Amino acid sequence: MKDSIVSPEDQSVTFVELFFDLVFVFSITQIVGILHHGFSWGAVAQAVLVFWLVWWAWTQFTWSLNAANTDHPRIQLATLAATAVAFFMAVSVPAAFEGAALWFAGPYVLVKIIGLVVYMWVAKGDEHQSQAVRTFALVSVGGLAAVLIGAALGGEALYYLWSLAILLDVIAASIGGREEGWNLHTGHFVERHGLIVIIALGESLIVAAGGLVAAPQEFSLLIVGFLAVALTCALWWSYFPYVRPALEEALHGLDGADRAQAARDTFSLAHFPMLCGIIGIAATLEEAIAHSHDPLAVGARAALAGGLVLFIGGTAVAKWRALRDMSLMRVLFVTATAIVVLLVSGVPAWVTLAIGVAGTLLTVAVEHRAVQATGLAPSTEV
Repeated sequence: MKDSIVSPEDQSVTFVELFFDLVFVFSITQIVGILHHGFSWGAVAQAVLVFWLVWWAWTQFTWSLNAANTDHPRIQLATLAATAVAFFMAVSVPAAFEGAALWFAGPYVLVKIIGLVVYMWVAKGDEHQSQAVRTFALVSVGGLAAVLIGAALGGEALYYLWSLAILLDVIAASIGGREEGWNLHTGHFVERHGLIVIIALGESLIVAAGGLVAAPQEFSLLIVGFLAVALTCALWWSYFPYVRPALEEALHGLDGADRAQAARDTFSLAHFPMLCGIIGIAATLEEAIAHSHDPLAVGARAALAGGLVLFIGGTAVAKWRALRDMSLMRVLFVTATAIVVLLVSGVPAWVTLAIGVAGTLLTVAVEHRAVQATGLAPSTEV
């Protein structure tokens, strides 16, 4: 197996990939820190911009490693090198909007270049795959340039050019996904995304736990801590038993460019708002722990409401793209929950969290009942 640099059909996620993922999930903690001092529009814009770049670097490398034999020494060394570079990118997240954006942008571009080099190594013996990689690499240059130029100029130009980079990245994905040679391995691809979701959910608990450790032991804090765990478990339940197996089955039924485009839309694109939702929820949990006796400000309630809509609504969008099944029940229940969270003010933070937990549990419980009524038991395999 180690002799070939090309991924075997039955490859599972390896330890070097998990090591790589941990550095990227650390970036989530850093991005939550951007929202630590308030939920202003400026802070939200900064969090979304920088997280897109973090996410896009991760997802591009995920495509590269999907095609590569991650037990091959050269691939392992390249992944470890990218992990080291990504570490400095993650560390530089707080400075990205404080006059040191190049310290973030430089490692970001280098991680993406390493990923493209890995893909070129793997595709060398396959003309169709080489063409697909070359096409994507060429149309990705504009986004990389926009990130570097924006970081060098700073100020308002950074926001405009990094927003342009997002647009150019989506265009690159759209053009590249039309190629036939991606040879995507469905099981490995879905497993990587499932693991990044579960690690991100765990990171949100770490953020909450860090606040609890530093705070005096009070009954209201214990309630908030319990609700933080309950909400994270409910989010896990809303994704892994129902959505993840359905998306994997849908990808298995496709091949060629159709599979690549479906993978791009349901995972590389639709999972971005889902992880944004986790970030918003983690920031709200941090705020609730810091002020457990006080009502959550409207910004914190909006972050919780928006986080639930983004995560659970994102799963509905992914299912619609893969199966043309919108999961209308999910959309209606999570929207109603978000509205209640926003409108109910003047209550202690734990009450607001309890509303979010109850609405999320109700959403997945009703769907669970509907699935059981059809006689199709949900998969619990992660």
